[in-house]
Amino acid sequence: MIRKGVLLIALAGPLVGREFIPRDQAKDFQAQSFQARQVGREDSEYQRGLSELDAHEWDKAIAAFDASASRKGSATDAALYWKAYAQNRAGLGQESLTTLSRLRQLYPGSRWLNDAQALEVEVRARSGTPVSPGAETDQDMKLMALNSLMTSNSDQALPILKKLLAGPNSDKLKERAMFVLVQNPSPEARKLLGDTARGSVNPDLQLKAIRYMGMMGGDESRKDLASIYGAAANEQVKRAILKSFMISGSRGILFDLAKSEKDPALRKEAIKQLALTGGQDELWQLYQSEQDAENKKAILQSMFLTGNSSKLADLAKTEKDPGLRASAIKSLGLMGGNGRGDVLVSIYQSDSNPEVRRAVLNSLFLQQNGKALVDLARAEKDPQMKQEIFKKMALVHSKEVTDYMVEILK
Repeated sequence: MIRKGVLLIALAGPLVGREFIPRDQAKDFQAQSFQARQVGREDSEYQRGLSELDAHEWDKAIAAFDASASRKGSATDAALYWKAYAQNRAGLGQESLTTLSRLRQLYPGSRWLNDAQALEVEVRARSGTPVSPGAETDQDMKLMALNSLMTSNSDQALPILKKLLAGPNSDKLKERAMFVLVQNPSPEARKLLGDTARGSVNPDLQLKAIRYMGMMGGDESRKDLASIYGAAANEQVKRAILKSFMISGSRGILFDLAKSEKDPALRKEAIKQLALTGGQDELWQLYQSEQDAENKKAILQSMFLTGNSSKLADLAKTEKDPGLRASAIKSLGLMGGNGRGDVLVSIYQSDSNPEVRRAVLNSLFLQQNGKALVDLARAEKDPQMKQEIFKKMALVHSKEVTDYMVEILK
């Protein structure tokens, strides 16, 4: 549990270039097996120890790594680390700490020291003597200790985190401290993160706190974000909240804001984030009820994000407003091979509006649909439109276009 939390911190952002990797389960160990085995590939005892770790035979692994370390070869520091790891898994916490201390003393420059620090935090937490966050000066160790403390005693950890967020610490450290908060579902942790999202702790961290609230998810976090959105006057803050609604899958809230937001730019952002949640039905409802052409265009531009090519194809054929038809056609172009090239060709052949026809050509170019462009070029009688097709074909790399160009030059 604790080392899983350490991994989550590492995923939030590298801790000063250090790597902390959980090894609680066999699958976690396997993810590092190649590197570990390469370290001591010529040491049979080291390799045997790794095999015993795979099998969760801790006592046998300890003996194998002890034998490997006694050779004092190139893999000795690695063998000491894995010996300590196996001792911890075997319930020999104090012996594990002793081995880790020996690793630090004998190999102060070892690349295994970063993992050793993380392991020490876990060992001490298991033994009931966790590392004190306040006593640590190293930022990485402080965060690991805080993560451990949040797991075992959140009431003690939360005041420390609050002080860390309010104090003169680096923004990087504060951001990672917020990520520790995300791992705790308690109302107190959510409130502390919410205070930061409101800008009451540090305005510079407000946007990052909003993003983390989206990651936290849950009805209460959604309510907090909605409250912050309603009270905020800053457009950047509101945009960040809309993105967090998308991260948390708050499709209903985004749907409501896409209908009710008065600011045109924010309304378009709400539509975009709604599309990113996969809200095909909601976008179609919006389109049907919307009266403003610009807002309809924004909905069409977002529809390609949902992959709804059939609805876009229908609108590209049936929408009475030429400008909106062109927008639907453009979105089909952005969908690549799924953008219904056959429909685009039929629209070009049946629609006489120049804006719509040019939109079709541009979409076929975006799809790199050389065959369709060649077919249209062969049938086109208008010299000006044929020139438009040639301009697009010149930018398309396909066998059909190459063959057609060769044919013309003969």
